[in-house]
Amino acid sequence: MAKFKLDDTDHQILDMLIENTRTPFTDIAKKLGISAGTVHVRVKKMEEAGIITGSSLTLDYKKLGYSFIAYVGVFLHKTSQTQFVLERISEIPYVTVAHVTTGKFNIFCKIRAKDTSHAKEIIYKIDDIEGVTRTETMISLEESINDKKRLMHSIFMEI
Repeated sequence: MAKFKLDDTDHQILDMLIENTRTPFTDIAKKLGISAGTVHVRVKKMEEAGIITGSSLTLDYKKLGYSFIAYVGVFLHKTSQTQFVLERISEIPYVTVAHVTTGKFNIFCKIRAKDTSHAKEIIYKIDDIEGVTRTETMISLEESINDKKRLMHSIFMEI
């Protein structure tokens, strides 16, 4: 697949959408001195090229009562069970991220819970999955950096 070329206008459109995915195309057009139709066409081309894949919603988990974060390293009996275990993990809605990893753990998960008691229930559900030999949990004291915007801005400046 050929690399999609972004020009300065594409960069500016992406910068504004990274800051707020709900920015109306008319507002972007006014700021850039172009038509809303041009913004629409450029965004559509970036979607078709796979550069933009939907939009996202940011939640304040603390306000929703889910401020407890823990990371769970999962040890498997056999690596051939990885896909099966991931499918079972994906059925636990409080597991928000799961990575297949090298090193100490076979799978590394991020969970969000209401409190320690709720986290314990989630961890026990992971422990109970067939093929999981044990887990190791680290409690997050504070999520100090969670800013995908900085990375996206940096990537688009390189393109």
